[in-house]
Amino acid sequence: MNDVKSGLTHRQRQALETQRLIVEAARTLFLEQGYGPTTIQAVADQAGVAVSTVYAIFTNKRGLLKAIRETWHLASQVRDLYRLAHLESDPARRLELYAQASRRQWETGAAIIRIYSSAAAVDSEAAAELETALSGRRRSMQAWLAETAPLLRADLTFEEICAIHLALTRAEVYQELVEAWGWTPGAYEAWLARTLKQQFLP
Repeated sequence: MNDVKSGLTHRQRQALETQRLIVEAARTLFLEQGYGPTTIQAVADQAGVAVSTVYAIFTNKRGLLKAIRETWHLASQVRDLYRLAHLESDPARRLELYAQASRRQWETGAAIIRIYSSAAAVDSEAAAELETALSGRRRSMQAWLAETAPLLRADLTFEEICAIHLALTRAEVYQELVEAWGWTPGAYEAWLARTLKQQFLP
């Protein structure tokens, strides 16, 4: 990101910084107050910008929601971890990298799921976006697992492998262990890697 920014003009860097401040302000307020009660004016005040600036860049709260999700995807680097996993011929190491990817996804994004759940309760289009995102995750996971399934237990069907993996790697599992019970993200990752290997390796 720094390399990209170094090739920008001062005005472009200022614009990116303004966008970052607004997205961070929206994320904070959506978590603290909920999506419904938070106003564009409140986001502008929190970010220290004019309300017209927020509207000009993001149009509405759903635009802010999309920007928050995109920022999360860039930060998590989950796709890179899955690509790295599939360079591994050892199925145990591949499952360890799957666990690392799940940790990264929810360590950076468990809050995003809460924001989307809050938004879905008051905005049907936000609810549809959440369902689309979760369906996309299922499809992506099934595509990765299709390549790994031949290395796993022969007595499990592909559908069973997908169901077990998706159940174990849900955001709610991370939230229960880390946020409710006080596990560290590292402890979650170690548990998940161990559990995936117990479930899937011959």
